[in-house]
Amino acid sequence: MNQTNQLQGINAPVVYFVDYTTHCIFLEDIVQSVSVRDHIASGQTPQHLQALVEKIGEVLAQMHDEDVIHGDLTTSNMLLIPGAEHQHIHLVMIDFGLSYISALPEDKGVDLYVLEKAFLSTHPKTETLFERLLKSYSASSKKSPAVIKKLDEVRLRGRKRSMVG
Repeated sequence: MNQTNQLQGINAPVVYFVDYTTHCIFLEDIVQSVSVRDHIASGQTPQHLQALVEKIGEVLAQMHDEDVIHGDLTTSNMLLIPGAEHQHIHLVMIDFGLSYISALPEDKGVDLYVLEKAFLSTHPKTETLFERLLKSYSASSKKSPAVIKKLDEVRLRGRKRSMVG
């Protein structure tokens, strides 16, 4: 049975034990889950994918409003627990190995930029889905105006870097 920790609406695996001697972390196994990456690739209906990306936007907004930066946002680091109705999508965030705490809009913008690059490269022709994710993020986050502004700045820096070399 999945228990998942929940901090401000953000589901993550329960940490059972940390062995500092062997440097091992024992986490809950999210049984019968599927990565968001595989779920999107499986050819879901556009309506379900829209509901999914809206949920992702809400969860990321909650995470960033708590000043949690994931550091490696990809659709492979998000799990879905099947059986959840479309209105109650059960999303579990995993792999917080690069995460940290920061109130800076820059760090949150970079987090979203990493997700955007990963999302669009993994799921081609889904630009409208990602835009819906950002709209959901903006509607759900108290801090979104500054974060979205920084995301736009980070995008510009990324384009300049790819043009220069």
